[in-house]
Amino acid sequence: MELEYRQEGDYLVPDIEMDAQPEGEIRKYGLLRKNYLEENKGGIFTAMVLSNRLAGHLLMVQEQAEERMDILIKQMAEAEGVDGTLEAEDQMLWVQKMENIRQRAEEIVLEEIIYS
Repeated sequence: MELEYRQEGDYLVPDIEMDAQPEGEIRKYGLLRKNYLEENKGGIFTAMVLSNRLAGHLLMVQEQAEERMDILIKQMAEAEGVDGTLEAEDQMLWVQKMENIRQRAEEIVLEEIIYS
């Protein structure tokens, strides 16, 4: 890749042309991944920004994390018997159990996908 430079005062600045960004909104898991890369993997983060791959990577990670969350929540709820029957009998207990399941699933997703 051959870069062209332009003069900015006393400095030569690379003239980088950005390609079209992928469609989609970067939400919670994409932003968490971005912060992780920026704070802990500076070289990888910088390379992705300069090669215009960061947004695509963040959207891919976000999609994977959301799909994994859905799968884990469903599997954990089935394994623990948290279903519509419990919701009808004791709604507060159902909410507590589902929130606990969601928190545990999120811990797994963060460890497996976001911070890896």
